[in-house]
Amino acid sequence: MQIHILSDSKALGRQAAADAAQAIGDAVAARGHARIIAATGASQFHFLEALTALPDVPWPQVEIFHLDEYLGLPATHPASFRRYLYERLVDRVRPGRFHALDGEGDPALVCQTVGRELTAAPIDVAFVGIGENAHLAFNDPPADFETTEPYLIVTLDEACRRQQVGEGWFPTIADVPERAISMSVHQILQSRRILCIVPDRRKAEAVRASVEGPVTPQVPASILQTHPDTTLYLDPESASLLRRQPRG
Repeated sequence: MQIHILSDSKALGRQAAADAAQAIGDAVAARGHARIIAATGASQFHFLEALTALPDVPWPQVEIFHLDEYLGLPATHPASFRRYLYERLVDRVRPGRFHALDGEGDPALVCQTVGRELTAAPIDVAFVGIGENAHLAFNDPPADFETTEPYLIVTLDEACRRQQVGEGWFPTIADVPERAISMSVHQILQSRRILCIVPDRRKAEAVRASVEGPVTPQVPASILQTHPDTTLYLDPESASLLRRQPRG
């Protein structure tokens, strides 16, 4: 795992965006198209802002999947990840294809339909974050490291739901849906390259456990230690508990 610690969250976003654009361009040059996975949440704001502002990214040749979506939440809700991605990525760059996870549809059918598209060819690059409880997508601890299903129906733990309230997506924890569709850990790891974007002090303990602790389902993002091409982008706050402090 490569670790870059940037001067602040905006610099983090710019560096990750430059690397993301390079990965997309390389894939299009090599294969005529790029298949990517996009994350959501407050941690991705600066990254997506920087990425969508870059010139010459070949978006018409890009196919986008997303990591997760709440069950039962309409796309008009401020916390909908479909809405998030349309507003912050899809409507700005007009990719060739975007596979939305319909949280209002039949969950099993959505998992099957989008999962079939997802596994039809390799993913070139995945953009992910790490939750306050070290979740990867909506795989809360203890995460299922064994299943090979591309998407799962998961139950969100209290820490995950509290994070959504803390970030301002919902007024109270009672308003946060208890279930969601999530890309599986196994499926995320099938990506050729993973860019993990994690700013903010509130993520520091999860980062430390994910980077310096054992690989365990109790720390879902620790599985990224096993991936051959993962880059972790941190700011000084999210890196503050690391024993080793790489720079770059």
